[in-house]
Amino acid sequence: MRLWRRIPGIDVPLETATLLAMTAFFLFYGLVPIFGGDSLGLVGADEPRYAQVAREMLKRRDYITPVLWGHPWLEKPALYYWRAMFAFKEFGIHDWSARLPSASFAFMLVVLIWLHMRRFRNGGQLDAALLTASCAGILSFARGASTDMQLAAPFCIGMLGWYAWYETNSKFWLFDLYFFVGAATLAKGPVAPLLALVIIGIFAGLRREWSLFRRSLWPTGFVLYFAMVLPWYIEVQRRNPTFLKVFFLQQNLERLATNRFEHYHPFWYFIPVVLLGLTPWAVIAVTAFADAVGGSINEWKARGAKGRYIGHERAGDAFPEFLVLWAVVVIVFFSLSESKLPGYILPALPPLTILAGDYLNRIRRRGLKTWLLVLHAVATGILTMFVLLMPLHLNNPEAIPPGIAIVAAGVVGLAATVFILIMVARFGLKRLRVATLTPVVMLLLYILGVGPVFGIRPIRNTKRNIELINMTFSARPVARILNAISPRPGMVAVFRVRRELQYGLGFYRNERIVNYDVGIVVGNPPASAGAGPHGVAIEDVKEGSSADEFGMVQKIGDDIVAVNGEPVLNAADFNQMEARWHPGVKVEFEILDPREPDQPPQFLGGTMDDGIPMGQHLLVAPQKAAAALRKKLAGREYEPLFSYPWQDLEVYRVKAAGS
Repeated sequence: MRLWRRIPGIDVPLETATLLAMTAFFLFYGLVPIFGGDSLGLVGADEPRYAQVAREMLKRRDYITPVLWGHPWLEKPALYYWRAMFAFKEFGIHDWSARLPSASFAFMLVVLIWLHMRRFRNGGQLDAALLTASCAGILSFARGASTDMQLAAPFCIGMLGWYAWYETNSKFWLFDLYFFVGAATLAKGPVAPLLALVIIGIFAGLRREWSLFRRSLWPTGFVLYFAMVLPWYIEVQRRNPTFLKVFFLQQNLERLATNRFEHYHPFWYFIPVVLLGLTPWAVIAVTAFADAVGGSINEWKARGAKGRYIGHERAGDAFPEFLVLWAVVVIVFFSLSESKLPGYILPALPPLTILAGDYLNRIRRRGLKTWLLVLHAVATGILTMFVLLMPLHLNNPEAIPPGIAIVAAGVVGLAATVFILIMVARFGLKRLRVATLTPVVMLLLYILGVGPVFGIRPIRNTKRNIELINMTFSARPVARILNAISPRPGMVAVFRVRRELQYGLGFYRNERIVNYDVGIVVGNPPASAGAGPHGVAIEDVKEGSSADEFGMVQKIGDDIVAVNGEPVLNAADFNQMEARWHPGVKVEFEILDPREPDQPPQFLGGTMDDGIPMGQHLLVAPQKAAAALRKKLAGREYEPLFSYPWQDLEVYRVKAAGS
């Protein structure tokens, strides 16, 4: 390395090559077929659902209305779908191509962090960029077919652009704020400009630069922002009059103010989520954050002192202060929300990794305190140990791994710890990045396997772990078996399975998966209900069900008093009616609001897509649901075909009614 550095002008190309190679590895290895393989299918409920929406929009050549199984699906704006449609057109419809929008945005974010730091905080740029690319939160969400990275990456790029404008007063950088916040608004809605306004407003107030907020309101920027955002929002509302209610009221305000979507967590929930998302750099990032907070407090005190502050024109270096406010505002804002999911906090990770990279550069000569270095090394060793034991846990979740495995994983974790300590002791803090990334790269290869790499075939035995994860969490291997037994147009149904399996099977078979459950949970009205018809109370409507597609979710708390003109007496009576419904049956619900008994009833309904199909079909159900299934299929002939133990599933062939 020293010989290389003697060559004039080699530093920048070498650093650039390191950045691009390492970032590509962290974000794309194991994602695309030619670089590590695409061994992991879509997981969770969101990935297959978002991918399917993009597929249907592409098929319809409709760039305005998101559609899922032929019905408008208005929960999210269109940016992810547009980018996934482009990926599908270029690379074909695959699960891995559905993930390219997130990976490409994350790659852009990392590179722009490097460029920004090189321009404004030279020396810490490579640390800041690679810490961002390799932290668990960015690395994992960059591989997801979801809207989280579509918000986080452009929002973070826009905030960096605003700070660059603050330093230079060049409108070139202010353009970044409006353009990328506009893109983020097309990803997840008004949360992006709201967060940007709060961060900039608090920053301006704390620095007592009262004109800063006003000067940030750039007329040309507003024209750009609204030219990007308004055409789609106006047109989707014109075509779908319920859009404003579904998207703004339900998906934004109700997510923030209520637990309607059952994602409640305590106020402090995002603290451990952030620490896990910063792994393996959590110790360094927390230390850098604390240092920046201390520096910011000193700056605020200096600005409040009677004597004039002696220092820079803007009372010191504002970048750490800006990053602190950025991270804190995002964390506090989403902590106040009643609905909390890990992906919400993604925009708070880059400012913390940037702080960490800049901090390592500033203390490079004096070094990190010994106890902090040891804590960082031990945390990396513990991470190594847990990742090594993960496949054993997946094989047998109920059992503690064998003692010999725990000892072996502990020894490897200890080796990672010692390796970091020796590298830093021998070569200084400048090698902390390399010393930490070495075990991280090895762990990724342990999980994802070795190869294929641009035509070089994989080492087959190294692929066992990712194949195990795929079989445990993805619907792809189940769908492949079902497709071999009953290719389309054969029907597949599910009963009491996780919704991620239902959506996953739907994507891989490219058809709506029928659910035996029509999606309405009812109960008898309270005894205190007054005179008049009450029927049954709607207690819940399951997402993605026929009832949800009918709009029944808007009627939770109301009473169903009749179905197809037949009065509903009680919950048992309703359940008997429900047993007669099957795909293709037309159902009309007569609904009364018990709070307004004098108002005329409302009617909702349509053609059922759920229920027990009349024809022969395959059924996927949990193994533990066998007794409930016998009751559900009373009078129908069915037989087990095979078990899928990795997800505790049983697959049946159900014969046609009357056969």
